[in-house]
This record gives sequence, structure tokens and C-alpha cells, in this order.
Amino acid sequence: MSKGVLVDVTRCIDCKSCMVACKVWNDLPSRKTEFSNDLDAGQLNSDTYTVVNNCISENGGEVVWRFVKRQCMHCKEPACESACFTHSFVKTKEGAVIYKPTVVDQDYCVGCRYCMIACPFGVPTFQWEKAFPYVEKCTFCYERTQQGLKTACTQACPTGALKFGDREELLAEAWQRINNNPNYVKHVYGEKEYGGTSWLYISDVPFAQLGFKTEVFNRPVTEKSIPSLTWDVLKWTPYIFVGWGALLTAMRAYTKRRAEVHNEEEMYGPVDPKE
Repeated sequence: MSKGVLVDVTRCIDCKSCMVACKVWNDLPSRKTEFSNDLDAGQLNSDTYTVVNNCISENGGEVVWRFVKRQCMHCKEPACESACFTHSFVKTKEGAVIYKPTVVDQDYCVGCRYCMIACPFGVPTFQWEKAFPYVEKCTFCYERTQQGLKTACTQACPTGALKFGDREELLAEAWQRINNNPNYVKHVYGEKEYGGTSWLYISDVPFAQLGFKTEVFNRPVTEKSIPSLTWDVLKWTPYIFVGWGALLTAMRAYTKRRAEVHNEEEMYGPVDPKE
């Protein structure tokens, strides 16, 4: 059964234990994480797989603080894997979307960075400062979960804001919490967005106010995965190819015949159309 994490935004206290645990487990440099002055723009980068963003919002007419952990969402049908023509990204049966060099001693990446463009959540980052760079992002602690352990971030969370387990069981628990508490928004973010993700969020504040992508061009985020949307277009490619070829062939035959008629008129005078 695919694994997942349930994030209860109401329980996060911004202790950043998850960020520290992630750094330690992945042996990432402890350079300063860049935050902007608007309090809500902690940025993921090649040395920071997760951040906790601060959000000021309104709930029931009151101004409230909320803290939101962000990382790779580990989509059920990842756009990064679909876009990668060297298959450097792999979707595992456990739910993690991993970059091959993290588990095998071979590098397939050619640096095209299509994965960065394809990701609807803008997660993958590039090691711009290195001579031989990789694309980096959260690996869902694949090595730990393979051994039956929790992810480093969920293990370190002191308030229960993060819960690791089987995705379907977590989804059922998420809806149980929502139905038992009228303060929660009646929505589990990640259940259906872009085909569903391994990370599931519940909150008492609308997700749009927490910086989540809920609309694209004033329309709700699609429930279809990015690869399926791509296939909806690409499946017509053979028919377009054959149809366009037939059209061009017909146009070529027509123009060729007109050129022949024109040449005959120049040599012998007007040609009777009935002939």
C-alpha cells in the first residue's frame, strides 16, 4: 500500500524540528535558509528539502497565525517523471518519487530541467553552484521507509502535526477529523489535486490563504494528473500526422496540376476546362 503523510495545519507550532531532522538525515549543508520580508516565502532549494512557512490569515473574523510545512508532494502520477525523457525520476510503489542517483550509482540526468517546468508545485531545484549538478528535492526518506521507519520529519514532529502511514488510511482519518470538527475546511488538499498526492493537508483556514495553489487562470486546480492531460493531447498525434500528410499531398497535387495548366496555356493558348 502506498505511503503518505497527513499534515494537520492546526497543530503546527513552527518549531522547525522537521527542517532540522531533514537536514541531519540527508546530510544537507546548514546554510541560512532564505526568507522574504512578507513572512511566507521560505524557498526550497538544492540544500533545503522542506520549509515551514508563516501565514497570517483570518478565521471567523479573527487574525490568526498558521504554519505550513512545504516539500515535494510526491504525486500519484508525477509530472516530473513523465517529463523526464532519460527517466531519471522514478515513482516507487511505496509512493516516493525519487531521483535515480539517490539509489543507484549512475546518473541519467542531462540537465534539461524539464522536470522543474513540469512540476505543478514548483518543487525540483537545480544545483546551480556545482560543476556537475543534480536536480534535488525531498525523497520521502526512501531509505528509511524501505526499512519500515517513518520519515525523518514525521519522526521529529513533537505536536502530531505530521502523521506517516498508509495513504488510504490517512485519507480516511483526515475526513474523520474534518467531520468531527466543524472548524476544519471541508477539503483534504492532495486528495484529488493533480490526480492526488502522497502528502495530504487539512486546515481550519482556506488553503488559498495558506499559499496553496487552488486556482489556475481563475479555474479550480484540475483533478486530472499532468501526464493524463498531456496524453489527452498527444493521443491525437498519429491522426494529426496522417491527416496533415494527406492534406499536404492533396495540396501538392492540386498546385502541381495548376502549374501544368498554366504552362500549357503559355505554350498553346487557353485550355478548354472540359478537355
